[in-house]
Amino acid sequence: MNQNLAFADYAVFIIYFIVVSVYGYTVYRKRKQDEQDAKAYFLAEGNLTWWAIGASLIASNISAEQFIGMSGEGFFLGIAVAAYEWLAAVALIIVAVWFIPVYLKNKIYTMPQFLKTRYNESTALIMAVFWLFLYVFVNLTSILYLGAVAINGLAGGDYLHAIMLGLAVFALFISLGGMKVVAYTDVIQVAVLIIGGLVTSYIALTTVGQYFGVGENAIAGFKVLMKEAPEHFKMIIPKPTATSSQLEIDKYLTFPGLLSYAAGIWIINLNYWGCNQYITQRALGADLQTARTGILFAGLLKLLMPLIVMLPGIAAYVLYKDGHLPQLVGGKDGAYSAILTFLPTGLKGLSVAALTAAIVASLAGKVNSISTIYTLDIHKKYIQKEAGEKQQVNIGRFAVFAAMLLAVLFTWNDVLGIGGVGGFTYIQKYTGFISPGVFAMFFLGMFWKRTTGSAAIVGVILGFVLSVLFNEYAPALFGNDTLLYTAYPNGKGGFEIPFHICMGLSFFFTMLVMILMSFAGPKVNPKAFETEPGMFKVKPQTTVLIVITMLIIIALYVKFW
Repeated sequence: MNQNLAFADYAVFIIYFIVVSVYGYTVYRKRKQDEQDAKAYFLAEGNLTWWAIGASLIASNISAEQFIGMSGEGFFLGIAVAAYEWLAAVALIIVAVWFIPVYLKNKIYTMPQFLKTRYNESTALIMAVFWLFLYVFVNLTSILYLGAVAINGLAGGDYLHAIMLGLAVFALFISLGGMKVVAYTDVIQVAVLIIGGLVTSYIALTTVGQYFGVGENAIAGFKVLMKEAPEHFKMIIPKPTATSSQLEIDKYLTFPGLLSYAAGIWIINLNYWGCNQYITQRALGADLQTARTGILFAGLLKLLMPLIVMLPGIAAYVLYKDGHLPQLVGGKDGAYSAILTFLPTGLKGLSVAALTAAIVASLAGKVNSISTIYTLDIHKKYIQKEAGEKQQVNIGRFAVFAAMLLAVLFTWNDVLGIGGVGGFTYIQKYTGFISPGVFAMFFLGMFWKRTTGSAAIVGVILGFVLSVLFNEYAPALFGNDTLLYTAYPNGKGGFEIPFHICMGLSFFFTMLVMILMSFAGPKVNPKAFETEPGMFKVKPQTTVLIVITMLIIIALYVKFW
């Protein structure tokens, strides 16, 4: 089981690189006139099909932190972590039916523009600057670092900086062509991602079957997983008792059973899929039906993701537990890379191409969103108000280059310490603290006409403060067992409240304060969005997609509850 890549693996990878590059350049040449139209460049306005929107959403969402981080959680928790993906499909239904009509009706192109239109310019500017810092110094850096580390491990361990530069340049090449190039190359990226991911899962299952004497059969291998690790095939993590081990407590702290479904996981998903420039940008340039169909298509693809990013982690757990995975290093986050060592020559290159596709697509999508926010919400409004269409495109390209350069500089020697906490944890830590306040601000802004700008600003700040309070200080200040929460020993000498519960509590109290503050304002805020009868009505074909998605989710939960 040679971990290094052979000539055939490099050949497969190079073919992937050439196909994506040639296709991206072809799309760019056909739409070169977009350089004269800023909205076409940043949003591919009117040019994206439903399948391009759906594929781009998935390609931008799935990256190294999913392949490595979620596979690691599969190793640790099991199928419970699939809730992030399966409930994302439900969140995408909510976004398609209720969020997108509000955005398109009010001609919203960026999230800061939403805040300016609904609240005030101060709120928009504060959040624009915040999102730029978050996207550059949290998301972009962690994706680049974690991706480079993962591929470097498969390539032999001596090429970290070369791989880092290669990923950055590849993503830069795609993103400089604008949103249409990003979105349509994402179609190839997501195809490679799914095919390569399924191949890895298939090999993982057949390897399990081989080692446990049931033959090289994927279905038989899956049955072995369910037999050898039945606790890894339960969606609901049980609440700890006085006799629970630290391992059982740690699992509950990561995913607190039914309480996750009553609190944090919905905030995470609805904020990510509905209030995030990086994601919603793909649909904001389309008409309503195209946007809805694309978003629901992405929801169907999300149902497939646990098979690709989680199942190899469970396979790694079963093999490791039985002594068949000595090559596992780095704990749970090494699970996916360890499984890749079983792939034969050539297929290993395909899996590396899948991992690269996920990383590059996420990097390209992220820098495109950074350039859109900077150009349309900061530069055009406050620095160069008279900038024409072509100037805006050039400014956007400069922002793309600057953002990627900063990401490389800060990940070169891991200045931010991403490797110390892990990329997945790094992203969750810094985005999770702000999510309750941001989602409360967007949710009330869309659906309650009384919400005021002052309440929005207070909500964002309060949501962050409460998140820090509940996550870091509440057990020490208020005790470990209260009416609101129970804190559990974290194995490090302290007590913690499960992160999802912290998010739920922060969101609840933030909403409460925002509502009370807004009652001091007019009954209908002058900046409230207008709604129309039938605005949220869906066509029969949309209903069919929703029903199919929900039936699959219900079947999965019935099977693995």
